[in-house]
Amino acid sequence: MDMNKELDTAIQAAEAAGAITLSRLGELSNPEIYAKEPKDFVTEVDRQCEATITSIIISAFPDDSLLCEEGTLNEGTSGRTWIIDPLDGTLNFIHSFPVFAISIALRGADGDLLAGVVYQPILRELFTAAKGMGAYLNGERISISDRDSKESFLIATGLPFKEYHYLDSYVGMLKEVIRDSAGIRRAGSASIDLAYTAAGRFDGFWEYRLYPWDFAAGVLLVREAGGIVTGFDGNSDVFRHHSILAGSSITHPMLLDKAQRHFGDLVGQSAG
Repeated sequence: MDMNKELDTAIQAAEAAGAITLSRLGELSNPEIYAKEPKDFVTEVDRQCEATITSIIISAFPDDSLLCEEGTLNEGTSGRTWIIDPLDGTLNFIHSFPVFAISIALRGADGDLLAGVVYQPILRELFTAAKGMGAYLNGERISISDRDSKESFLIATGLPFKEYHYLDSYVGMLKEVIRDSAGIRRAGSASIDLAYTAAGRFDGFWEYRLYPWDFAAGVLLVREAGGIVTGFDGNSDVFRHHSILAGSSITHPMLLDKAQRHFGDLVGQSAG
């Protein structure tokens, strides 16, 4: 399946949104920052980015649907859906912490991920993937880590920040991963965590509470880079639950074992 037009459109949209973020970084005023709910923020920049992205995509593919973090909707007729996070890492952006990205993915009518883009504008890093065509960083092929010693693993995660019913499970798993790795990183942007896993910078990634716009593009990147991505239940249909495990043939089973022991009773509650 030729995804050239779709991927080119996603790249154009991501770069346009990235330009908006760079022009506004460090300039937000308090009235431009809103709390969607406690500890969960949206800014005028998120909204501007989403408007720009969706305008570009719908101009090119008017029959496709949209699923966007900030609520922009388009009920298309093609069966395909664009899954968009216009600014992944909003809290980082608000604080001028320069770790944030634009994430755009296309899901086919059969549910398969067809194309994905994660763009980190600060570093001008463009991660791209199309189904069956591999994953790339600025046009160069990338692949997941081949490290096989737990003493060398660098593992990424996300921390609970607004729901705490699973905090004990998370801390229990975190303790084990700390023991079985060289270090842990929490960047504050799941799309970057997954892109870095695809590029072999991280050896694996796990997070319990995510939404499709957080992970859709990154999941395709990891898979096209030779990695494994499932939910905490081990199922490869990542849209069944809000949990994500990503890694190599070595790190993914390690993380899955820990997740099932610590989150086993919760996985069924995370469907959505």
